[in-house]
Amino acid sequence: MFWPMLAIALGFAGLAVLGVLAVKVFVEAQRLAGQVAATTQRINRAAEDLERAATTLADTGEALRQQSAAS
Repeated sequence: MFWPMLAIALGFAGLAVLGVLAVKVFVEAQRLAGQVAATTQRINRAAEDLERAATTLADTGEALRQQSAAS
């Protein structure tokens, strides 16, 4: 009677450990998802800034070209 009870107790302990580890993995996955979302927003913001800077540079280059053509 001792061995079956020990096997059941160890099985329950094993399931409890797996449950704790599953919760830890879930929490870390949620944290990683939040970091990915924040990084994606930063990348999008940087891309928009780069696009604005490129447009300004292109406008400046066009104005210089027209100015030198007029001279």
